[in-house]
Amino acid sequence: MRMLRINQQLKRLEIKEFEIENHIVFNYFDNLPAAERDEKLLRAIYIGVLALMEDRISAFLSKTSNELGTELESLKMIFDMKKELFYKSSIKGILAEDEIADFLNQYFAEKRLKDRAILTGNTAGTIPRNKTGDIICEVDGNPNLRIAIECKFDKSVRLGDIETKDLFTRKTDTAWSQLLEAQANRDAKVSLIVFDISLVDNSVLREFENIGYIPGVGLVAIINSQKGDYSNLAIAYMLARDIALNAKEFELDKDILAMMVNRIIKDISEVLTIKSLVQNNIDNNKAILKQLEKSILLMEFNQEYLKRFLSQGTLTKKDLLDFYSGEDVKDKYRLIEKEINEI
Repeated sequence: MRMLRINQQLKRLEIKEFEIENHIVFNYFDNLPAAERDEKLLRAIYIGVLALMEDRISAFLSKTSNELGTELESLKMIFDMKKELFYKSSIKGILAEDEIADFLNQYFAEKRLKDRAILTGNTAGTIPRNKTGDIICEVDGNPNLRIAIECKFDKSVRLGDIETKDLFTRKTDTAWSQLLEAQANRDAKVSLIVFDISLVDNSVLREFENIGYIPGVGLVAIINSQKGDYSNLAIAYMLARDIALNAKEFELDKDILAMMVNRIIKDISEVLTIKSLVQNNIDNNKAILKQLEKSILLMEFNQEYLKRFLSQGTLTKKDLLDFYSGEDVKDKYRLIEKEINEI
């Protein structure tokens, strides 16, 4: 008897007595809180169906099934699927929210903060039928002291500076509107919007390369999720946290606050630039060192066979094969290359 039944009238799938024995699947769900398992299962089915609809992933699986081991195939499949699904408008938002909330909660644990990031899901906020504000962060565990975070992995979302806004055009989401809306809808002290470097409009990038502060509106953080780099989010969140904790009931001088926060952001950007330059220098020096080691090994290798030729007057076929292939040099270089990479 089939376990899957299609209910055409209700437009739904009906699964009877479903079981699966797979250690990857089991370990994933075993590590989830019981209350989250049903939602994650539905999401897994949805993502899986999208993946199966992709011819490129199907082609990849058929191509590699006989070439890779099971574990390596699983890892490569997960990586490629994640990359494919990331760019699908229907799913990238959900993935972004999950990963950002997970990163923040891990960050809070590492810094021993009592803050916690909570996904709002499909729940509306204080504005009727409005779901803006994907994540709520409770500062110091206080539900009344909130930072609202909106995740916008979407190139269509422009900066939306009020000075350039045309009130007579069709309403569209902008960084400004989403920051204001998230703060109002989630009753938050501060709002923060997160963009991904590969999915952000140029109007935002021109204004904010890494982190930005819009006085009276909120903060902007640009991350690189494909490289797992959320450092700008951590910095922007800590700035938002300081503002939320230290904002008083009296009226703040927004010009002075803007000057101070933008100065901090400028200094942070300079540090990040220096870090990038140092990293590039390290990488360049490693490349130079590798090339030097290659040249030294080749000189020694060629010298050894030249000595052998001069002493014998010839080289055997085996010697010629070894000289041609240079396997001995390759083996020695692999060890040296590993040592250089670990510097």
